[in-house]
Amino acid sequence: MTERTGRLHDRLAWARLDGVQPGVVFLPGFRSDMQGSKALALRDHCAARGRAFLRFDYSGHGESEGRFEDGTIGQWAADAIAVFDALTEGPQVLVGSSMGGWIALLLARARPERIAALVGIAPAPDFTEKLMWPAFGEAEREEIMQRGVLHLPSQYGEPTPVTRALIEDGGQHNLLDAPIPLRCPVRILHGMRDPDVPWQHALRLVEALESEDVRLHLIKDGDHRLSRPEDLRLLAETVDQLPAG
Repeated sequence: MTERTGRLHDRLAWARLDGVQPGVVFLPGFRSDMQGSKALALRDHCAARGRAFLRFDYSGHGESEGRFEDGTIGQWAADAIAVFDALTEGPQVLVGSSMGGWIALLLARARPERIAALVGIAPAPDFTEKLMWPAFGEAEREEIMQRGVLHLPSQYGEPTPVTRALIEDGGQHNLLDAPIPLRCPVRILHGMRDPDVPWQHALRLVEALESEDVRLHLIKDGDHRLSRPEDLRLLAETVDQLPAG
């Protein structure tokens, strides 16, 4: 199968395979992009099965236009909805990694009639308020509030800019403090050695989801990325085993 590429509104980069439904849509994580190992592994898996697949970059990520520092959860969720509406049709399975799990939940809430199922890989809903902000010291919080940005060291590369706008906007999109009105099947994969999103965070998501068809798969030796060959096989199997619509 040939993958087509393009830009939505000359701004958001995407790559798509045509194929059978339900299609699969991959939503990357915070500062990640559609060239990551999970996105590419899913692309190849769907291609081998003749299944529709879509991957894309949020604004300020990867090949899309914009500065990362200008992005917020609300903006990236709007990006996802725009790409979803323009480039997919029929039922879709959303696969969200880390922050992409939060974006996938927001997308599913906005388009529930189009969502066949949702897969979260170390999903991180509400991470700005419930994980990131509590981990900051007083000096770090003061720098964010007064200077508007804090540059955090990252084990994955260049320091990560955390803006006041990201924190404040994130609080407007929290999901875990109320029932999440999704009724589709949900599968969650989470490593128990995840240093970024504790696996207990997934339990809060399980409790909040209204769907009764929710399964949490804990990988005892798994890290945050879950990108080892065995993790990628598990992801592919999880997608294949979901109901067909």
